[in-house]
Amino acid sequence: MSEDQNTRFPAILETVERYYAEKLHAFGSTPRGVDWNSADSQALRFSRLLQVLEDDDVSINDYGCGYGALADYLDDTGRRLTYCGFDISEQMIVAARARHAVRTWCSFTSDLTRLSPADYAVASGIFNVKLNHAVETWREYVMHTLTTLESLSTRGFAFNMLSAYSDPERRREDLFYADPLQMFDECTRRFSSRVSLLHDYPLYEFTIIVRR
Repeated sequence: MSEDQNTRFPAILETVERYYAEKLHAFGSTPRGVDWNSADSQALRFSRLLQVLEDDDVSINDYGCGYGALADYLDDTGRRLTYCGFDISEQMIVAARARHAVRTWCSFTSDLTRLSPADYAVASGIFNVKLNHAVETWREYVMHTLTTLESLSTRGFAFNMLSAYSDPERRREDLFYADPLQMFDECTRRFSSRVSLLHDYPLYEFTIIVRR
């Protein structure tokens, strides 16, 4: 597994954890509690991320799981995979465990060292909220985290990011917008030649799928 993020990016992790803890406190285990606008947009993101799966009987790591909304989506769509959710926020993990207590195929942890590689790994929305961190520092954090996602998956991983093609007047200073073509190139060079870029759904973002 890659170098511990707590050592390399402590300021980022501290501020991001606080940001989402405040959202959870304000809105509870809901899409707004993890800073999404609606359940519909959340589900649309999940449907794109799960295109990485090539079989149904697989295991998946949900990196930045929040309260475990992806586990809800998997259950609702009849795909009960072996699922493990990880989040840097212990408060999120407490909420996730309470929400999914009867789902024996789910587990949750805030300790990255306890997360074993699964067939696949996904990350939804974890690269969006950069707050007041410098763009270059945040970009380093993104690439480091993608290396972690690779190490936590044996068959492939998927993630989404806000698109640099978003309308300029709608952008916010505290969010990070990535060039989808650059990210496609980075993933192809670093991880695999089997990379897909999805930029055809009605949100200001894109999804990248990396298969081995």
